[in-house]
Amino acid sequence: MSLTEDIKYKYARLNVLEKVIAVNVIVFAVIWLLKNLFRVSTNSFSQWFELPRELGDMIMQPWSIFTYGFLHYDFWHIFFNMLVLYMVGRIFLNLLSPKMALNVYFLGILFGAVLYILVGQLFPSTYFLEVGPLRGASAGVMAILIFLSIYVPDTEFRVFSFNIKLWYIGVVFVLIDFIGLFGDNRGGYIAHFGGTLIGYLYATQLQKGTDIGKGFEKFMDSVSALFKPKSRSKLKTVHKSKKGKVAGHSKEEFNEFNNQKKIDLILDKISKSGYESLSKAEKEFLFKAGKNN
Repeated sequence: MSLTEDIKYKYARLNVLEKVIAVNVIVFAVIWLLKNLFRVSTNSFSQWFELPRELGDMIMQPWSIFTYGFLHYDFWHIFFNMLVLYMVGRIFLNLLSPKMALNVYFLGILFGAVLYILVGQLFPSTYFLEVGPLRGASAGVMAILIFLSIYVPDTEFRVFSFNIKLWYIGVVFVLIDFIGLFGDNRGGYIAHFGGTLIGYLYATQLQKGTDIGKGFEKFMDSVSALFKPKSRSKLKTVHKSKKGKVAGHSKEEFNEFNNQKKIDLILDKISKSGYESLSKAEKEFLFKAGKNN
């Protein structure tokens, strides 16, 4: 197996949020190599992917409302963002689907951009006077973290030798962001609050039975479909068989229905008693279900 094939194989085995992490790391590595090893100035190139402070500039490069989330110039910036995303991402994908994880993450990036631009228009010459272009995945990371802090608040997170409930961690991050609003990187912390807001709204609405990310999901599916090659499908004669039917459904459909009911019961147990109340078998079932989605 060649190196390229090996990389493709390992990338395919990553979950969706690990793939997001991989893309962020690759972009950071390319920019770092160009600047430090090859001494190439990347400013004129990377500025087209940063989110400008001015609304007029953003309109000229609308793609930047998402691409800014993949730009990191500082090692500790990307390290901390990706570390938190990796840790909370594992919890998220053990509970919910990969598509929902992407919905929350990218809506966090989007709302971070919207709030950043909005504040820039409301306070252009005072509070936002020295704020530069926006970059970094923090808004998406905050959306995932706050979503979990609301959706499964009593789930315990292992920190060194002791456990901390997720909602405690969420509160600490929000307080840090609030303090940051008065510092030099106030633009970045405003974007954090955009991610915090959508994470909170998504979780509270999902608890009521409403997935507010469905419309965004359909939009992203339609966009991705534009870049997929169209393949001609050969017509085949399909002979339907009544074998393997259970209550009018195939065995696969029946098993999927039973699995979903079991997942719903486990999630209900988590919401009432916390993640640690699950048995070992229930935890393993959730983990396998998350991997299969």
